[in-house]
Amino acid sequence: MKRITIGNSALTASEISLGCMRMADLSKEDANKVINTALENGIDFFDHADIYGGGKSEEVFADAIDMNATIREKMILQSKCGIRQGFFDFSKEHIISSVEGSLKRLKTDYLDTLLLHRPDTLFEPEEVAAAFTELEKSGKVRHFGVSNQNPGQIELLKKYVDQELIANQLQFSIMHTGMIDTGFNVNMTIDPSLDRDGGILKYSRLNNMTIQAWSPFQYGFFEGVFLDNDKFPELNKTIDKIAADKGVTNSAIAVAWIQRHPASFQTVVGTMNPGRIADIAKASDVTLSREEWYEIYRAAGNQLP
Repeated sequence: MKRITIGNSALTASEISLGCMRMADLSKEDANKVINTALENGIDFFDHADIYGGGKSEEVFADAIDMNATIREKMILQSKCGIRQGFFDFSKEHIISSVEGSLKRLKTDYLDTLLLHRPDTLFEPEEVAAAFTELEKSGKVRHFGVSNQNPGQIELLKKYVDQELIANQLQFSIMHTGMIDTGFNVNMTIDPSLDRDGGILKYSRLNNMTIQAWSPFQYGFFEGVFLDNDKFPELNKTIDKIAADKGVTNSAIAVAWIQRHPASFQTVVGTMNPGRIADIAKASDVTLSREEWYEIYRAAGNQLP
């Protein structure tokens, strides 16, 4: 498993991360197998959020491995906060209470990384700054970042916080390519030329901010998976052909397509199937050629100008 440095930090991690949103539904035994399969295949970065399973996902994770200092040293734990029932909340009070809750459920003294989940338009950056400083000084959070934010939102936050923002979690896959489409269609009047994210890909590379790609197998907004889906015959035909040539699964190729980009994405996969985790991990050993990468891009229905 290839390792990457997360943003402008000393934190290095597997280039593939395991998203634990669905872990709440697993038994202790099944969750243990999922976590250990990830570790055995070089995946040491585990992505959580306080809302996943209403907090149960974090509880199941810690219970499954009988969390202790020895195993804690083998993994990097990230959690997110800010989404509440029917609203978003970046208040100092909520950020700190959310971290306290996650630490308790995960049975650990610290988070390696805390991300602010979806943007709260009512947030006051001074409050976030105060929360980050308190959490950092207490040793409860070592690194900070955001999720689903554009460059302007990040810059506003950076004006007030003292900590480096090392990561931004954003939806990206072969079927969700807006952040790269605009780069192909500069100064054009077609739909793919529209900049819907403020140039977040260029911004992230210029500021050495790691993009964590979520929903790498989804199309639309949680409408379903595109792999083995009859709605996308040309895409699946192309991916399957390349997968056969490389001796890996179609899931591995879908992730390898993301990892081939020089922006050094960290892909967050959410499967709770140990076999799929092992298969997906093989993406780290696959390097697509330019021809293969563009062939997949075109097969997804994208036209090059």
